[in-house]
Amino acid sequence: MDIYYFLELLINGGLTGLMYSLTALGIVLIYKSAGVPNLAQGAMVMISAYLIWWLASVTGMNVFIAIALACIGMFLFGLLAERVLLRKMVGQPIIMIVMLTLGLEIFLRGLGPGLLGAAPKSLDLGIDLMPIIIGDIFINRAYLIGGIVAAIMVGLSLLFFRTRLGTKLRAVSDDHVSSWSVGISVEKAIGVSWGLAGVSAVAAGALWGSVQGVDWTLSTLLFPAVAVVILGGLDSIYGVLVAGLIVGILGSVIPGYVDPLVGGGTRDVVTSLIILLTIMFRPHGMFGREDIERV
Repeated sequence: MDIYYFLELLINGGLTGLMYSLTALGIVLIYKSAGVPNLAQGAMVMISAYLIWWLASVTGMNVFIAIALACIGMFLFGLLAERVLLRKMVGQPIIMIVMLTLGLEIFLRGLGPGLLGAAPKSLDLGIDLMPIIIGDIFINRAYLIGGIVAAIMVGLSLLFFRTRLGTKLRAVSDDHVSSWSVGISVEKAIGVSWGLAGVSAVAAGALWGSVQGVDWTLSTLLFPAVAVVILGGLDSIYGVLVAGLIVGILGSVIPGYVDPLVGGGTRDVVTSLIILLTIMFRPHGMFGREDIERV
C-alpha cells in the first residue's frame, strides 16, 4: 500500500508542479525578453482568474470565450504596464524596477478582491471532479489537464523564440542600446513580453481558479513560481518545465510523509529550501546562463 501512496504523491505532485510552471513561465518570458525580474506575476494570475469569473458568471458568457477575452485583456494590460510604468524606469537601477513590479503585485493583490469581493468564487471549466483511478492510485483530473496545458504552452514558447519577433526579444534582453542601434523598438519588445506573460497568467488563473476557487490566495502562487524559476534558470523556458516537475514532486512527496509527524506546513519549508540551496550552490539555476545577475 505504501508504494501506491508514494506513486500517487509523485504523479499528482509532478502535475501540480507543471501547473506552477504556468505562473513561472510568465516570469521567464519577461526576463528572457526584457531582462527584468517580474514579481507581479502572482497577482496577474489572480486578476486573470477574477476577470474570467466576472465574464463567465456576471455576464453569463461561455467560460472558454471568457478565457479568450481575458487573454486579450491581459495582453493589453501588459502593453499598458510597459507604457505607463516600465517606460519611465529606463536607465534606472535594476533593483528599482524589481521594487516597481513588487509594488504592482501588492496593488493588484488588493484591487481584485476590493472590486469584486474577497469571498472565494467558483470557476467551473467543466472538468470532472472524479479522479482517474489506476489500481490504487488516484490522479486528479484538473492537475492532469493543467499539466498538459503547461507542457503545450512551454512548447509554444520555445517555438515562439525561434521566430523573428522572438529573436528580437532575446536581443533586447541581451543589450538595450545595441538593439536600439539596429532599429529594434525596445519599448515595444518589452510591452510584447509583458503581454505574453499576461496570456500565461490567464492559463494559470483559469486552471488554478477551477481547482481552489478565485480569491486573493491565487497571488501566492508567486512563491512556488519563484522557486521554479530560480531552480530552472531565469532565462530558461525549458528549465521551467523540468524545475516545475522537481518543485512539485518534492513539495508533494516530502510533506506527504513529514506533515503527519509534525502537524503540517512543511510544503512552504521545502519550497524555501529549494530557493536557498539553489542560490547558494548553483545561482544561475540548472539551465540558466552563468552570466545572469540575480537580485
